[in-house]
Amino acid sequence: MTHQVREIMTKQVRSVRADASLLEVACIMRDQGIGDVLVTEPDGTLCGIVTDRDIVVRAAAAGLPLDKTSVGQICTGDLIYVNPDTSVEEIVRLMREHAIRRVPVVLSQRPVGIVSIGDLAKLKDPDSALADISAAAPNT
Repeated sequence: MTHQVREIMTKQVRSVRADASLLEVACIMRDQGIGDVLVTEPDGTLCGIVTDRDIVVRAAAAGLPLDKTSVGQICTGDLIYVNPDTSVEEIVRLMREHAIRRVPVVLSQRPVGIVSIGDLAKLKDPDSALADISAAAPNT
């Protein structure tokens, strides 16, 4: 049976506008127990993604002040994204081809979910360590 992205995506995504500070985004990640936040234009359309690693490598390690640096300055803006009807096989292909771990899911250019390699592990290999870790509650 062919699964669609809508069946496995995480629907509770967090997003911020591109002018939000990295400190604000880091606090969201800490409080929500998540490692990524989607970045949107003022009209709600998706324009980027930022991960906890991005904040550390692109900002903190470069000495940028987290309270004065906007997420738009460091986020990844050249995104690969899918719609909810995309097949799981297609998203696996895209993740492999582009060496990415997370893919936003959009509908009418607005984020409605995200698929991570953990979501795929829970579907494809539910007994794996990655599936177990992904299914566990965040340790905040």
